[in-house]
Amino acid sequence: MAGNRVIHNFSEGNIPKQLIMFASPLFLSSLMQIVYNAVDMIVVGQKLGQVGLSAVSVGGDISHFLTFFAMGFSNAGQIIISQYIGAKQENKLGRFIATMFTTLICCSAMVSVICLAARHTLLQLMNTPQAAYEGALAYSTVSMIGLVFIYGYNAGSAVLRGMGDSRHPFIFISIASVMNIVLDILFVMVLPLGCMGAALATVISQGTSFLLCAAYLYSNRNEIGLDFKTEYLMRPDKNMFASLVKLGLPMAIKSASIQVSKLFVNSFINSFGVAVSAFAGIANKIASISNLVSNSVNTAGSSMVGQNIGAEKFDRVPKIMLTVAAITFTVALTMSIAFCAFPLQLFGIFSKEKEVLDIALEYLPIAVLMFFGSACRAPANALINGSGNYRMNFATAIFDGIIMRIGLAVLFGLVLNWGYLGFWLGDALAGFTPLVIGIVFFISGKWKHKTVN
Repeated sequence: MAGNRVIHNFSEGNIPKQLIMFASPLFLSSLMQIVYNAVDMIVVGQKLGQVGLSAVSVGGDISHFLTFFAMGFSNAGQIIISQYIGAKQENKLGRFIATMFTTLICCSAMVSVICLAARHTLLQLMNTPQAAYEGALAYSTVSMIGLVFIYGYNAGSAVLRGMGDSRHPFIFISIASVMNIVLDILFVMVLPLGCMGAALATVISQGTSFLLCAAYLYSNRNEIGLDFKTEYLMRPDKNMFASLVKLGLPMAIKSASIQVSKLFVNSFINSFGVAVSAFAGIANKIASISNLVSNSVNTAGSSMVGQNIGAEKFDRVPKIMLTVAAITFTVALTMSIAFCAFPLQLFGIFSKEKEVLDIALEYLPIAVLMFFGSACRAPANALINGSGNYRMNFATAIFDGIIMRIGLAVLFGLVLNWGYLGFWLGDALAGFTPLVIGIVFFISGKWKHKTVN
C-alpha cells in the first residue's frame, strides 16, 4: 500500500526537494485561504468602513478561537498517520481515520451548541465596540453554525497531509476560494447582507471544500483501507481514540491557549476605539501572511519528521529542520524589507483612512519582529509536532500560549503602560518561545521515541 498513488514515502530521497514539493501546495492552499479571508476585510472595509472592519475583526477572532479542537486533533491525526506509514503499519490507517472523523464531528457539534448559547457573553468579553456589536454578532453566529464544515475539512486534509498528499487539499481550497470571492461580492456589495454576508460567503465555501475532500477520500477508500461502514464511524477504536486524545489534547490546548491569548490581547486593544479595533483586523491579516510560509513548511516538515521517526531514520530529522529554517528566514527577511520600504502602500490595501494608516506606521517595527518570530517557530514546531511528544506540546501550549503571550502583553501593555502597541509587542516577542523549547528538546534527544507502536 505504501507504493500506491495516495501515500507518499518521505523516509528516503532528497530532503529539500521533497520538502519544497510537499510544502508548495500547502503554501498555495494557505495563500488561497488568506486571499479569501482578506477579501472579507477588503470588501467590508470598502463597503462598510471601519465599523464593518471592526465587526469582522472581532467576529473573526472568535471564529478562529473556536477551531482549537479542529486544529489540535487534526494535527495530531496527521502525525499519527505519518508515523504509521513510516513504521509500515498502513493496515491501521482505515480504522484510525474513522476514529478521527467521528471524534472531530462530535467536537464540532459540542462547540457549536455551547458557543451559540454564549455568543453575547463572548462578544462582551472581547470589549466589542458598540457601533460594531450587531455586525460582530451576525458574523460570529453564522460562523458558529458552520463549524462542522471547518472541523470536517480539517480532518480530511489532515488525512491527506499525513499520507504526504498536499496537492488535493490545494485543489479543494482553490475551488472554495474562488467561490468565496464571488459570494463576498454578491452578499456584501450587491445584496444588503453586511457582515453576515461576509460570514455566509466563508461558511458556504468551507462547506464546499469539506464535501470535495470527503468525496475524494471516499473514491480512494480501497487504496487507503478506509471503511465507511456505520459501525466503524459510530464505534471508534478505543486504543486509537486514546492515542488521538493523548496527543491531540495538548495540541488543542496549545491552539486554544494561543487563541485565548490573542482574544485577551485584542479585548484590550478593542477598548481603544473603532480605529484601533479596525487596524487589529488588518494586523491579524498581516500576521496570517507572515505565518503563510512558516505554517506550510512546518506542516510539511512535521509529516516528514513523523515518517522518519516512525522509520527510525533519525539522521534525516536535523536536515529537515535546517531546510525548514532556511526557507522561513529567507521569507521573513524579504517581507521585512518590503513592508519597511512600502508601508503605506501595503497597509493601504485594506484601508485608506488616515487614522487607521497612522496606527499602521506605529505598528511597523512590531510587524518585523512578528515576521522573524514566525520564521523561528517553524523548524522548532516541525520537530515538536512531528515527534508526537505530547509533553513537549503541552509545555509549548502553556509557555507560548499563556505564560509568555499574556505575561508579556500585560507587562508592556499595562505595567509599562505602552497601550495597544505594548499588547502587540508582547504578542510578537512571545512568538519566539517555541524556538527555545525546540532547541532544548532537540539537544535532549527525546524526540527519537515513536508515538505509535
